[in-house]
Amino acid sequence: MTVSTTHRPQLFYTTPPAPCPYLPGRVERKVITELSGSEANALHDRLSRAGFRRSHNIAYAPVCAGCHACVPIRIPVAAFQPDRTQKRTLRQHADLRIVETAARATSEQYALFNAYQNSRHEDGDMALMSFEDYRSMIESSPVETSLIEFRTPQDRLVCVSLVDRLSDGLSAVYTFFDPTEPHKSYGSHSILWLISYTTAQNLSFLYLGYWVRDSAKMAYKARYRPSEVMMSGHWERLPEGPSGFSGHP
Repeated sequence: MTVSTTHRPQLFYTTPPAPCPYLPGRVERKVITELSGSEANALHDRLSRAGFRRSHNIAYAPVCAGCHACVPIRIPVAAFQPDRTQKRTLRQHADLRIVETAARATSEQYALFNAYQNSRHEDGDMALMSFEDYRSMIESSPVETSLIEFRTPQDRLVCVSLVDRLSDGLSAVYTFFDPTEPHKSYGSHSILWLISYTTAQNLSFLYLGYWVRDSAKMAYKARYRPSEVMMSGHWERLPEGPSGFSGHP
């Protein structure tokens, strides 16, 4: 598959089948393309609006045969209304110090990342990542990327979000947090803070990647309302209700 750009055709490739990381017994395939050169930001913009995600220097989207479980989701931040639980989370973490930094890996971040992976995703490939692997994930970005660090008043790092900037919003690429205090809801707070930050930047959307309704790891993304999902190539409002959209694209 190719898409014409100003200077050269943009090539897309399909990955071999692999076990699905979200739904047991299923197989995933992705369509991927490289993000590079002077057009990387513009291409990333277009692909993000079409439901793609970024990892390192590639953009990807699922193309799994017979399965449409991975649904792109974004939050129109101007319309967002926190529910009672989210308001409590915001109050609970009002004393956190939040710093936006360049996308540079540190040993402090890696220690938190490693603890998070070993606690939450010990069976996944990311649990095996070395510091150099982590550095590559953080720093191998051909687009405008930054890190958001969340620190306690004692300067303890408790959460990190890797964030891309788009022309119409922010994209939360990856977030990890202290797994020893699940009641603190650091992950939820990071999303709530990014919603506010997106608004403050006069941008319209916070892109959260893929919502997978039947996956315990991915279903939480529908808790932020209102939200929009991509169905049949168009962004549509996710219906209200505990399970959200019940059909397929």
